[in-house]
Amino acid sequence: MFNSLSDKLQNIVKKLKGQTRISEKELNEMLKEVKLALLEADVNYKVVKEFVNNISEKALGSDVMDSLTPGQQVVKIVKEELTNLLGDGASKLNISSNPPTVIMLVGLQGSGKTTLCGKLSNYLRKQGKKPLMIACDVYRPAAIKQLETLGNSLNIPVYSEIDSKNVVNIALNGIKQARSKLCDVVIVDTAGRLQIDEVLMNELVDVKKAIKPHEIMLVVDSMTGQEAVNVAEKFNDLVGIDSVTMTKLDSDSRGGAALSVKSVTKKPIKFASVGEKLSDLEEFYPDRIASRILGMGDVLSIIDKAEEAFDEKEAIDLERKLRKNEFTLDDYLDQMKKIRKMGSFKSILAMLPGVPKELKDVEIDEKKLARVDAIITSMTKKERMNPKILDGSRRKRIAKGSGNKVEDINRFMNQFAEMQKMMKSMANGKNPLGNMNIPKFK
Repeated sequence: MFNSLSDKLQNIVKKLKGQTRISEKELNEMLKEVKLALLEADVNYKVVKEFVNNISEKALGSDVMDSLTPGQQVVKIVKEELTNLLGDGASKLNISSNPPTVIMLVGLQGSGKTTLCGKLSNYLRKQGKKPLMIACDVYRPAAIKQLETLGNSLNIPVYSEIDSKNVVNIALNGIKQARSKLCDVVIVDTAGRLQIDEVLMNELVDVKKAIKPHEIMLVVDSMTGQEAVNVAEKFNDLVGIDSVTMTKLDSDSRGGAALSVKSVTKKPIKFASVGEKLSDLEEFYPDRIASRILGMGDVLSIIDKAEEAFDEKEAIDLERKLRKNEFTLDDYLDQMKKIRKMGSFKSILAMLPGVPKELKDVEIDEKKLARVDAIITSMTKKERMNPKILDGSRRKRIAKGSGNKVEDINRFMNQFAEMQKMMKSMANGKNPLGNMNIPKFK
């Protein structure tokens, strides 16, 4: 996420942090580098100009330049302005006190509206809501089928009318069905075009007038850079939007769209789609994203992911097992699966503060984790509970069953034994959960 911009800004920040004195000339040189980095990231020129001017105005104050740590003060200002650029804080969905809440998704074709419809429904269900999706994209081939497939996979109802092209009636009928099914949130998946046209906009305005949505959410592909900002501006002017969700943000190495859209539209970014799984939707926290860009980590997001993946009672039970040295291969496999639910190891490393860039860029072969899975599941229940009984013939059978060599089994078992020793010693220390990165609950 924002790799190119992040590398440039982190290098600038690194130069500043150790500075005990900064002249106005040095500050201006630094701001030129920041300006160039943002322009290369495809950030809107007006936004860049205002951003740099704000930093210059605050940094040139005597309380900064004459302080004992001017470098760190300037870095603090850069982070604050970057956060302001991304938004004023996390923005919540407009939830109606009189259900159902109606959320209308709009955007160009290919921006990821239909997939987001499924992701948002899944997200809201985790929040205790009962969503229903309405298929109002009646023009794109297989759009209705795609939404129904998503609904089936999530076990979330989808309302559609295969033979109708009247999107206003479809939307109204869908909301009626939501009321009859006692669904408290309705998400309307509207049609898009390859480019903005009058027919599309008129249709969206008609649907808006008919269903009176509590939230109109614009879905934009962050990979399109400055074009995404232009699209957001036009949709806001012609239809009116309440928020923006960025898709493919995990693949956006520049970040121009995310850094520009809030300033241009004055509408908050509420969500970021960060992967292909239906669970890969995150609330957009401007301060956390700013910290990630500047290499300061994002521990709060890791905690959020961990709390979602790990059950409190299970964590307490695991701590007890670690203290008594009863941690088995079944426990190991279960914890590995939970950690993988939090995302790829690379994405988690990227959120940790102080991790060297070289380590963050290391490609971690996730297939090796699947091999570990195969090794453990090729064992009997008795073997998983007591690995000490694994003699030569048993290891040969496990190797054959998991598609590995006996040497691979030996290596893994040695590593597991070492890990057990380490965790036993650490269980009596300050971190009873060892190096598993498992959250401690109060």
